[in-house]
Amino acid sequence: MTEHDTPKTLARKKRIIMEVAGQIHDIVEDSLWNNYHQLPALSEKMQDLMADLEQFKQEHGL
Repeated sequence: MTEHDTPKTLARKKRIIMEVAGQIHDIVEDSLWNNYHQLPALSEKMQDLMADLEQFKQEHGL
C-alpha cells in the first residue's frame, strides 16, 4: 500500500463503520420492537470494525 492509498483506505474503513452505525440507528429509531435481535450481531461487527480501524491507524501513524 502506498502513502496515496492510505487516506482512501482510511476513508473506506470509516464509511463502512458509519454504515453499520446507521443500521443500528435505524433499528433503534424505527424498528426496535421487531428487530432488536439484530443488535448483538451489529454491535459485534462494530467492535471488530473499530478494532481494525485502530490497528490500521497505529500501523500508519495516524
